[in-house]
Amino acid sequence: MDGRKRKTSLLFVMNHLHCGGAERALVSLLGALDNDKYEVDLLLFKREGVFLASLPPEVRVLEEPCAYRLFDMPIERALGKALRSGRPDHALARLIAGAIIRTEPLPARSDQRIWRYMAWCLPSPAKRYDCAIGFLERGPIYYVLDKVKAERKIGWIHIDYDRLGMDPAFDDPYFGRLDHLVTVSEECAAVLKMRFPRHRDKIRVIHNIVSPGTIRRMAEAETGDLYGRREGETIIVSAGRLHPQKGFDMAIDACKLLAEQGRRVRWFVLGEGDERERLTKLIRERGLEEQFILLGVKANPYPYMRQADIYVQPSRFEGKPIAVDEAKMLGLPILVTDYRAAGGQIVHGENGLIAAMEPGAIAEGIARLMDDPALTERLRRNLALELLGTEDEVRKFDELTGTGELAGADRLAVPAEASASGEPVGAAGSAGSSGAGSRTAVLAEGSGGR
Repeated sequence: MDGRKRKTSLLFVMNHLHCGGAERALVSLLGALDNDKYEVDLLLFKREGVFLASLPPEVRVLEEPCAYRLFDMPIERALGKALRSGRPDHALARLIAGAIIRTEPLPARSDQRIWRYMAWCLPSPAKRYDCAIGFLERGPIYYVLDKVKAERKIGWIHIDYDRLGMDPAFDDPYFGRLDHLVTVSEECAAVLKMRFPRHRDKIRVIHNIVSPGTIRRMAEAETGDLYGRREGETIIVSAGRLHPQKGFDMAIDACKLLAEQGRRVRWFVLGEGDERERLTKLIRERGLEEQFILLGVKANPYPYMRQADIYVQPSRFEGKPIAVDEAKMLGLPILVTDYRAAGGQIVHGENGLIAAMEPGAIAEGIARLMDDPALTERLRRNLALELLGTEDEVRKFDELTGTGELAGADRLAVPAEASASGEPVGAAGSAGSSGAGSRTAVLAEGSGGR
């Protein structure tokens, strides 16, 4: 023995690393962990996604459980593959899952019910861990609890639970087996405390890790005009998965209203997702092919944000969108819709605007930012005074894993009276560092998985 302290072994479990807010948050957290303290394994149900290249080299990515893909392909193909592999039990599980998909109208509840049969097919890791973390609601949390051997188990919820469409009665016994249930904002924690009162003492808030210095440095990486700006026009940017949650259909209608008022605007969206076809059709129907542009995923989205005039987050619900914090770090005038957690990042009229969740109000708020230079200057000035970095959030994670200095339950607990009033996850990316042995990860937002 050389006298060195043994590293704490961690297993993170996630669906994949496609472009999404939770995926970005995971890679940022992994980049902020102290490599002298942790030995980290990552299990992805599907070992794929644009963020794979952003993982710290110290993270060991495990082989994916191949049976998972049986539940992510057409049933005829899945049955044939299972039977050819000599696994009639897997074929039966996939048949039952197919029946659930056909009869359960709510996708989130379908996923919950399917888990029992998916679990038949997924192997357990051979290794025993000091701590296992299911970094996303549903499958990753269930897998950690049902399949992983670990001294501590942590589940992560990245969004307003009430907007997920899940069955709390299904999750309640699972959450009862967790040591900690982490979420990303005080508002989301308050929802969890209301929905799962017997687990309220397990609920912790760890904000997504964001580094202002990294964001600003990346934003300066490109200096040329990325938008081909025309004289007298206003450039609006939004970011997030192309998903109904993000409200880009409302943004398109708001853009139409602005155009009808004779305002010279172009609105760009950074991100990708399953709604591209529907949104493209809506853009065409509104005659906005030149005014509303879906840019897709950008390896470095920050120059696009920096060069915009206004950032808009038109979401229907959020946990705590990273892109809003990143827009704040870049000093952009910001408008968000009044999703439940909006007030945790924006104080209306002080560091941004909050608009009602409908196209007319969004358009009105944008027009106000366009017409009132004194207001936008005040917003920028106030943003410059905010302390926006969240790199120290990794210390909270250290406490949960047992490697940090515990500061008592009050250190991490959410105030009992935290507001639960009324979520893509932002877009651009996030980064963090935590001193010696740490790394920085910078990521781009786009589509997420189911």
